[in-house]
Amino acid sequence: MQFLDEARILVKAGDGGNGILAFRREKYVPRGGPSGGDGGRGGDVVMVATAHQNTLLQFSYNPEHKAERGRHGEGSNKTGADGKSIEVQVPVGTVVYDDNTGEKLFDFTEIGQRWTAARGGRGGRGNARFATSTHQAPTEHEDGRPGEEKRLRLELKLLADVGLVGFPNAGKSTLISRISAARPKIADYPFTTLEPNLGVVQVEGYRTYVVADVPGLIEGAHTGAGLGIQFLRHIERTRLLAHLVDVSEMSGREPVEDFDIVMRELESFSEELAAKPMIVVATKMDAAQDPERVSALREVARERGLAFFEISSVTGQGIDNLKFAMAERVLTPVEATNRHE
Repeated sequence: MQFLDEARILVKAGDGGNGILAFRREKYVPRGGPSGGDGGRGGDVVMVATAHQNTLLQFSYNPEHKAERGRHGEGSNKTGADGKSIEVQVPVGTVVYDDNTGEKLFDFTEIGQRWTAARGGRGGRGNARFATSTHQAPTEHEDGRPGEEKRLRLELKLLADVGLVGFPNAGKSTLISRISAARPKIADYPFTTLEPNLGVVQVEGYRTYVVADVPGLIEGAHTGAGLGIQFLRHIERTRLLAHLVDVSEMSGREPVEDFDIVMRELESFSEELAAKPMIVVATKMDAAQDPERVSALREVARERGLAFFEISSVTGQGIDNLKFAMAERVLTPVEATNRHE
């Protein structure tokens, strides 16, 4: 399934019910009196952040979300029932924009956050509301007000502590499968993840942290090449970038050149992104035959003041060390608790 991180939807709140024109017809009440009830209020469209979704794919199948209209008033001063509101669930990390103006309307950053995207219309007043001492048989009554209708653009930014960046096939998917319970699709050919994967990593002495395996970069990504800014947008909120570089000969590329290309893409997209804390990870050490390729990358990391790690997701070399290093950089150690057997 292809990951969708942008969607356009229509939200329409319910219209208010109409107030009605009615008079009592009781046997011993001469000429009766006004008894038209008010219309009910239209339902709202409320957006709610949930942890149960991590894509906007659902909105490609269901782009319209409409709440129920209010019922019309009735005789004997009966008010119409209010329309039912609806909830639209969105992943945490969703940013809502007005599709017409581009204005940012809301940013969902926590599970359970609620935002009323469209408010229901007020119910109209029945003729009983217009009665006065000098106007005892009013025929005025109001229609309900229309509910709000908006066209929205949703944009999803993944929320993760660590973002794994690097070229396609640099080993990001394989690493996340080793350090977490996530099982992303893995291929042994130049293959880039289309759907970002989130993995929860447990390290003793720390609370868990979340690693995002996001689509691989190619040269020109910041201008839209490949998955382009769809990728770069997802790592804006991470606390740490782990820059994975394939040091094996199988890639057919130079590790230092790959590193430089990805760094240029980050810098071209955003200075803030390029300035994020970063570690450099040499991957596929089990297949690295030429030590010069590794040492050249290590030297580049040293020149930039970046910590350097060597791993093999196949043999497990350096994996535990890397897990602890990432935890140290994004989390505060939790106090050890005494366990009583």
